Amino acid sequence: MRWKLKSSAYKRVPSRDAAMDLDVETPAKMADGGAPSWRMSLPHVCVATLTSFLFGYHSGVVNEPLESISTDLGFAGNTLAEGLVVSICLGGAFVGCLFSGSIADGIGRRRAFQLSALPMIIGAAVSALTNSLEGMLLGRFLVGTGMGLGPPVASLYITEVSPPSVRGTYGSFVQIATCLGIVVSLLIGTPVKDIDRWWRVCFWVAAVPATLQALGMEFCAESPQWLYKCGRTTEAEIQFEKLLGPLHVKSAMAELSRSERGDDGENVKYSELFYGRNFNVVFIGTTLFALQQLSGINSVFYFSSTVFRSVGVPPNLANICMGIANLSGSIVAMLLMDKLGRKVLLSGSFLGMAFAMGLQAVGANRHHLGSASVYLSVGGMLLFVLTFSLGAGPVPGLLLPEIFPNKIRAKAMALCMSVHWFVVLAASGATWSTSSVHNVFLSLCGSSNICAAPYFISEFEATTTYMISI
Repeated sequence: MRWKLKSSAYKRVPSRDAAMDLDVETPAKMADGGAPSWRMSLPHVCVATLTSFLFGYHSGVVNEPLESISTDLGFAGNTLAEGLVVSICLGGAFVGCLFSGSIADGIGRRRAFQLSALPMIIGAAVSALTNSLEGMLLGRFLVGTGMGLGPPVASLYITEVSPPSVRGTYGSFVQIATCLGIVVSLLIGTPVKDIDRWWRVCFWVAAVPATLQALGMEFCAESPQWLYKCGRTTEAEIQFEKLLGPLHVKSAMAELSRSERGDDGENVKYSELFYGRNFNVVFIGTTLFALQQLSGINSVFYFSSTVFRSVGVPPNLANICMGIANLSGSIVAMLLMDKLGRKVLLSGSFLGMAFAMGLQAVGANRHHLGSASVYLSVGGMLLFVLTFSLGAGPVPGLLLPEIFPNKIRAKAMALCMSVHWFVVLAASGATWSTSSVHNVFLSLCGSSNICAAPYFISEFEATTTYMISI
């Protein structure tokens, strides 16, 4: 069934009731007989993904320069201080993520992006200019708050401004941008051992994309869903026209009105996420993000250098191999997301990671195989990163905003990603110890991939159907 327009000419109608003029009983093609062009929304999505690029960049920016930083700032050999410099971003990200939902609902998606860029700019400048460990920790913590605030808003924004036909593809841009950020940070850090105080340049570089995002968001569209939720219907129509074109505004507004039918328009409190009809979908969402991290991705990244070094591969080449595997999987996920669907990629990803962990376990415990055991370990790590980036990496951040009702979407995403950061902190603390912990961690994560993931995916599918029906 096609949308039934009451007139062939497009007229902007400023009331919510007028958006109900269309027949919205079943989803259908847009008014002109086809889907909206992806070209109009692409620039807005690209600006939004700069926050994911920054997330990847700051995650890897201290890897290569850490030794130079510790020498110049006077804490060389202090493993606790070095660990804090690397991980204090995670604590800042947890704090920033806790407030991301309230900020995105309170001031809108565009202003939330600009607010998240501010501590990244200031934190990068503080880190580049500091002459003490305390200054470096302060700068990294500020950067972390921006890292925690930005990604949940990016997931919300991309879902809300993308045409349905390319929403999965655009959602995959988040993972690709993160991979590119990590790769660029490694490349920028390469001269650090040859050029004195080059590590300061590495931090100054991080301020450039943050500034570009803060400025670029001035020219980007605001989320029509957020405007509609605030009662600013006419402005929502204007933004839809900017994102989809004038021919698709009335049908988009009708679909938005249908999806929001029964919503009283008031902001939800965090306490409301823990009971009633919201609890099931939030519980499944937080569990998916927990499984994403408990899958073992942190353990693989933390111990990859040790495994590669044991086979004689230089650390720089090892980082490049891991980066290529991560980026390749993300590109494949982008191409398949809207064709195979979220559930297929997520299920295949968890099963693939479980198989890759099996290869690593065999390689680590079958020394009588000689060089074959090392190749099994290395191959297992690369396969793990590849399969992670195919589904477990990009899908949760894309899937959850799609099924959360508009009323709870921002705060529910903030809660789910806060659990994500909490698990990252716990996992990083666990994997800082010994290789024996690594083996135990891999076993537990492999079991969760095989047993828990299919259960929660099935539960998630049922919950999704329920939430959409209401």
